[in-house]
Amino acid sequence: QPRLAESGGGLVQAGGSLRRSCAVSGPTYGDVAMGWFRRAPGKDREFVASIGWSGGTIDYADSVKGRFIVSRDNAKTTVYLQMNSLATEDTAVYYCAADSVSRSEYEYAYWGQGTQVTVSS
Repeated sequence: QPRLAESGGGLVQAGGSLRRSCAVSGPTYGDVAMGWFRRAPGKDREFVASIGWSGGTIDYADSVKGRFIVSRDNAKTTVYLQMNSLATEDTAVYYCAADSVSRSEYEYAYWGQGTQVTVSS
């Protein structure tokens, strides 16, 4: 089964950028679709973006479309979430997840540990 290790969170000012990384290990990496989710304080976990195993299927939540970019580097077995034009509403714990491109968190079997992203005004 895949194992997910996240990095790249932190504190940034509104309007700034951050890049999240999710390193995937295990024998099935090349076949695994990946998703990104986030949980803001007091809210349910929500879908952010997903990418198919070949990178050809990409989906974004409306709230991040045009600002966030999901990509994957299969040579490095890493999935990225480039977050641009960050706003305070983007403050959340961000998670990567494996084995689906669904917008439903229940379709994902494997999760990273989650990393805090804080956007200050």
